Amino acid sequence: MLAEDWLVESLRLYQDFHAFDLSGATRVLEWIGEKGVFVAGYESLKKNEILHLILPLRLSVQENQGLHPERDFKVRHGGFSDRSVFDLKHVPDTRLLVTSGLPGCYIQMWQVREDNDVIEAVSTIDVQDKEESLWPRVSVFCSKAPGILHGARLSGLRTVDVESQKITYSSGRLGLVDTRQKWAALETVSPGSGCSGERWCAEVRNKGQGPGPCIASLGSDGQLCLLDSRNLCHPVSSAQ
Repeated sequence: MLAEDWLVESLRLYQDFHAFDLSGATRVLEWIGEKGVFVAGYESLKKNEILHLILPLRLSVQENQGLHPERDFKVRHGGFSDRSVFDLKHVPDTRLLVTSGLPGCYIQMWQVREDNDVIEAVSTIDVQDKEESLWPRVSVFCSKAPGILHGARLSGLRTVDVESQKITYSSGRLGLVDTRQKWAALETVSPGSGCSGERWCAEVRNKGQGPGPCIASLGSDGQLCLLDSRNLCHPVSSAQ
């Protein structure tokens, strides 16, 4: 009942609400530009669609200009994955996508074709941790050569060059590093430092956002911790 009440209250905050019926459930939504999104299914034991959807014209204008002929999402490209898709990222400034899911023994690279409406699989990248219940989390970063950061466990993080698919970094631990000096971990951090939980994620606050704790860490047990980089083993504050 609480979840239903939250949904109803949330819907009241929107001036316009648009819905698009998918062929299956999705847990990924990735923007491409300002007018397109990628979605993908995650059902097991079946092929799952990967779709590139264009937003309705009504959502693309700055002001409400009345009725528009295009009021629905439009499928621009599509493809099928032989496994569930739990993570999907677009590689900026390219027509490439990266997906992961179960079984999690590899990462799939896709290309959005220019000459037709197909999203096609082009290659795979092996992952280090091949466990039945785990899939690699994926993040894409841009530099002179775009790369993919992936891993199912902190001890198995890897950075892969998109073009050559060579491993450029492989982790065995996490550390706090002063980028002004030669590489030297100031303090090694484990997932259990300050926050418990089997799975966790963290974000670092930009320097210009004011004083106070600069790292927020969230564990799978619901424990949220605010950390000071000078003492990562003892949270400044925490909440459940």
